[in-house]
Amino acid sequence: MPSDPKPTTAEVHQKLVDQYTEIARLAGGLAHEIKNPLSTIKLNMELLAEDLQAEETPRHRRALAKIEVVERECQRLQNVLDDFLNFAKVRQLRLEPTDLNEQIRQILDFFRPKAAESAIEVKPYLRSDLPSVMLDREQFRGALLNLLLNAQQAMPGGGELVISTEAGALGVTLRLIDTGCGMDEKTQGHIFDAFYSTKPGGSGLGLPTTRKIVEAHFGRISVKSEVGHGTQFTVELPVPKRLPG
Repeated sequence: MPSDPKPTTAEVHQKLVDQYTEIARLAGGLAHEIKNPLSTIKLNMELLAEDLQAEETPRHRRALAKIEVVERECQRLQNVLDDFLNFAKVRQLRLEPTDLNEQIRQILDFFRPKAAESAIEVKPYLRSDLPSVMLDREQFRGALLNLLLNAQQAMPGGGELVISTEAGALGVTLRLIDTGCGMDEKTQGHIFDAFYSTKPGGSGLGLPTTRKIVEAHFGRISVKSEVGHGTQFTVELPVPKRLPG
């Protein structure tokens, strides 16, 4: 009897995509199921705190302190669940020909007040001859904001953040260079791993989500860093051979 034909590469790829989609759907459903009782717990903690605030006895103050701990942990879990849902969702992009420099300017307008509060000087060097790229503008802005916030957290005492763009033979390159605390080789090897974080209370999903968004755009992201000397993230995006329209 003739043997069954081997599946093609496209069929194998589609099977993996279908499996991932199902896992992401189940994980997202579980996260939503957790969020509902969590909201109930948080609300009841707030109401209980209101009932106790009128009392001034040591016992009531101790009870309030414990309630505050529960409320903080509820909020932390809420943040983790929100980050996880963003990380786990299947990326269905709405790609449009886009001026990358303009997207950067828009997100920098939003980020500059945060940078000023942290004594961070933002220096954009955006090449005017940049070709258009295909972006899902909303999702890519989210990825870029993750990188900006990561740089802000790396410079708690202030510093300098350079954002540059340039065109190359294979596409467009975006670089973000900060003068922050930097990372050792071990940390660099794990920063794109889900749930890996060196920050207290961090979900460890910001940079992995950024990588997923960049890769969904058929791009790639890399990092170079040195402890005490800062970090450079490089995002490379392809330029379409022919824009639609």
